[in-house]
Amino acid sequence: MLRLDAVAFQLSPRLDIPGAQCHGPQGAGLAEPSPQQLGSSVTRSRYPKCKTNFKDQPLFVDPTFPTEGMEQSGLKWKRPKEICPTAQFIIDDASRMDVCQGDLNDCWFLSAVASLSLHRHLLERVIPKGQSFQEGYTGCFVFRFWQYGEWQEVKIDDFLPTRNGQLVFLRCSRKDEFWSPLLEKAYAKLKGGYGALDMGLPHEAMLDMTGGVTQAMSIMMLPMDLVSFLQPLLRKGTLINCASFKGPFGQKNEFGIIFRHAYSLTGVEKVRTKFGHVDLVRVHNPWGMGEWLGPWSDINGPEWRVVSEEEQRRLSRVSRDDGEFWMSVPDFRQHFDSMELCHLHDGVLSELGSSRRPWHCTVHYGRWERSRTAGGPPSGGWFWQNPQFALTLLKEDSDNGGAKPTCTFLVALMQKQKRRTAAKMGLNVHIYQARPDCSFLSSLDFTLQQPLLSLQQYNPRAEVVLSGHLAPGNYIIIPSMAEANREGEFMLRILTEKGNTAVPTGIHRMVENLPTEVKTAQLAPPREPLLPAAATLRMLFKKHCNSVSAEKKRCGALQLLNLLKEVIGEVLAGYEKGLCLELCKSFVALMDSNVSGQLDWEEFHELWKRFRKWTDIFVKADKNNSQSLDYMEIGPALKAAGLWVDEFLMQLIGLRYTEPDNTVSYFGFLYLLLKLDSTISKFNTYDMVGMGTVSLNFRQWLHLTMYN
Repeated sequence: MLRLDAVAFQLSPRLDIPGAQCHGPQGAGLAEPSPQQLGSSVTRSRYPKCKTNFKDQPLFVDPTFPTEGMEQSGLKWKRPKEICPTAQFIIDDASRMDVCQGDLNDCWFLSAVASLSLHRHLLERVIPKGQSFQEGYTGCFVFRFWQYGEWQEVKIDDFLPTRNGQLVFLRCSRKDEFWSPLLEKAYAKLKGGYGALDMGLPHEAMLDMTGGVTQAMSIMMLPMDLVSFLQPLLRKGTLINCASFKGPFGQKNEFGIIFRHAYSLTGVEKVRTKFGHVDLVRVHNPWGMGEWLGPWSDINGPEWRVVSEEEQRRLSRVSRDDGEFWMSVPDFRQHFDSMELCHLHDGVLSELGSSRRPWHCTVHYGRWERSRTAGGPPSGGWFWQNPQFALTLLKEDSDNGGAKPTCTFLVALMQKQKRRTAAKMGLNVHIYQARPDCSFLSSLDFTLQQPLLSLQQYNPRAEVVLSGHLAPGNYIIIPSMAEANREGEFMLRILTEKGNTAVPTGIHRMVENLPTEVKTAQLAPPREPLLPAAATLRMLFKKHCNSVSAEKKRCGALQLLNLLKEVIGEVLAGYEKGLCLELCKSFVALMDSNVSGQLDWEEFHELWKRFRKWTDIFVKADKNNSQSLDYMEIGPALKAAGLWVDEFLMQLIGLRYTEPDNTVSYFGFLYLLLKLDSTISKFNTYDMVGMGTVSLNFRQWLHLTMYN
């Protein structure tokens, strides 16, 4: 759930709210919840010990399942046969109606499961056949999840948390069916425990359970003809989830739509009535209850009176609160804000025997290596060193409506990382026209042409997706990170409707064929930064930040002022213009994540890394050595720092950050970059679903405007 709490810095990019009877988590994030957050848990000693007391039929007990954070009394771990003597694993095939939320804020996961259950072959990949509580039962169940290009098996025992003999978390609609709570437990093990499922985004789970390519988008930006947009997606097997952000966390609007709660869009139909056709969409609430109460409501919608019983049977429409409902397309657009898509490809569907072949997928693995293939953004001078992939689009779309022939495709770039611990680097994908006489682009080529397609900015997410249309032809795809010389691994997936060829260009094996002046100019490593590195910096930090205990040194504005005076006086004498206590207060506030008025070592070190990089950019941009930048030099310097600005923003910078002579000093430049970088970062933090808009409460607004 993207929940906007009143407490500063407690924002989360996650979707969910408690169930109808939930007294569970009220917080957000990936950290293990406290006992108060879980609200219902069990001491670790109550979980069965890692051995069995059964002599005749020893049953599996999983010693590795994480139970940290489940420390309150009241829960008992029971096997399904203890809960229901006639327990079954799956009854009459798994369906979306078997997904009913419990006391855990994981509707984001349940919404993905409900979408997945519409495709039996997909669900069978996640839930292997042949498992039951009867023949061959050992107390062990196995599930599969997609992790960075590979399917990973997760083995669990079947102990489930209960209270008063009832399941606490996910359950099936039938009391004797248990596939969905066991699937939830396996996913919890994969992510680090039940607490790790508290709040999230549906596309995370859809990616893990399908290996598809996921996209988040604003419904406002979708085509007006929403039916024509949705029908091809559903025909291709695309999994679709949606949510509303039009109100406070945990509340409903007057028509029953729950704010910041993940729903599944499971169908779109042109319905016949006595007065003509009406476009309707079918939406599923993973709670298994709680429906739309407006026009076309299943419960009391008078509109159904003009629809024949035969037509209603065709739609499988039922007049009860089962969590699934129909609504008109205009109402859907009005009451929902965001949509998440999971595009499935032949690597997922064909292997499972499905007749659908929506996308053809080509997969490549690669690395960004320091001083070799980690070229960074286009503005940095080494962009051409990034890995390059030659893309050939062969056949145009079959249903282009007579327009100019184009080929539809998706390019997904994923960085390899540990989901809960590793920092995500900003990613981007650029697509250029290929040269007719060469399979790669040189540094000169990038000065002569602009990319045909790219993302608007570098995005610090695990995976970014670029979708587009291009005429049949040859192109170059360049995956890159926001900073040069940052190492990392990536996976590049290219999806087209009818097929493509995409191969690495081998550019780095061909460097020896380039002119000598190009090789020496582009491959030379950047010179040593002017400001001191971490070792020297730590000594300076200890020297100046001695106002508190040695174990917990902090850097306030005055300590930062004295430290900067010493360093700049030695390294860049004469650049102290504009340095003052008030400016140092701003530096501290912009990096102070704990709102303490001081920086700890990690925060100070992060600030210093920015200062080191931006100092070199300033000195290089100051071509006349005036110790200041002219107005015309500011824009290129900002681009060199990876901060792209338009003409309107440049005008604001000129009005607010320049001196009377239309220049910006060294420390004024550092403040400008830190303010711009921090503002963009905070916006992206609030805009976790990529809608391009954010919602703030009064306290958050005051924090952002008053403390910076």
